[in-house]
Amino acid sequence: MPQKSFASSADTTAKTETLEVVADGVYALTAEGDPNVGAIEGEDFLVCFDARATPSAAADWLERLRHHTDKPVRYLVLSHYHAVRTLGAAAFEADVIVAHDRTRHLIAERGREDWASEFTRMPRLAKDPETVPGLTWPDLTFSERLTIPLGGDRGDLVLCHLGRGHTEGDIVAWLPGQRVLFSGDLVESRAALYTGDAFHRNWVSTLDEVASLEAAVLVGGRGAVSRGRVAVDEAVEQTRHFLQVMLREVGGVHRAAGSLRDAFAAAHGALIEDYGRWPIFEHCMPFNVARLWEELDGVERPTVWTVERDQQVWDLLQGA
Repeated sequence: MPQKSFASSADTTAKTETLEVVADGVYALTAEGDPNVGAIEGEDFLVCFDARATPSAAADWLERLRHHTDKPVRYLVLSHYHAVRTLGAAAFEADVIVAHDRTRHLIAERGREDWASEFTRMPRLAKDPETVPGLTWPDLTFSERLTIPLGGDRGDLVLCHLGRGHTEGDIVAWLPGQRVLFSGDLVESRAALYTGDAFHRNWVSTLDEVASLEAAVLVGGRGAVSRGRVAVDEAVEQTRHFLQVMLREVGGVHRAAGSLRDAFAAAHGALIEDYGRWPIFEHCMPFNVARLWEELDGVERPTVWTVERDQQVWDLLQGA
């Protein structure tokens, strides 16, 4: 069997982007499994959620958003530190960039390495990479909860850290009045999970906190908008199931003193029927298993991904 192309390096097909008005003054842009972004109108300003990979890519989103509103961007909220979520920030000209305390720490600790890693893994997302002026630094951080009054009769936007999961600094954006939740990559809808920087066991319990909000509309990190309680619950449970299968399969091999390659084969085999045709499944799996394996070895915080380490793990687990 020929070796698979590295990560998403061979994925050059443009995705169809769909801008949806999910509630009054609340917008989501989805793109067939590419990272989702969103925006919430305040009385005389916008809050944008996530930034895309480059200012050029972010400008495309903002151009579409301007067909609906010309309000200036006061806040840009970063759901977590990954390059494809942060490096397009310059396009927004936001007054304030908001993130979790740990996201700021992660950008300082491994932002440069993650930038090189993600742009090599997913070059199609890095539209006009020369437009990135440098790492994106938040102006305002918090540890548990931050409320942004939207003004007028629009209520509040509540930013929450519900626990470790996709990273140690994930935040969600919650509109309690409309019951709309932007979850970032804590929840995916019919898209495979990336868990290469995750805390797998914590993530399962963090999903309980997500579910407890009882959102009526959920904009996950990737995939279609989930509308209605049934669809929202399905997205949360799909995410939970993916994690539980990984924990079961990789954990079983680890307890039996098997190898990392054995663990990859077990997890891949157990997940491929349900998830194999979903976006970025093959891309994610080697990095997912490598992170969970080190977690089971007692490595508390994820090892930094570099271009060199990415390739080594890929060759070991996805090689012919």
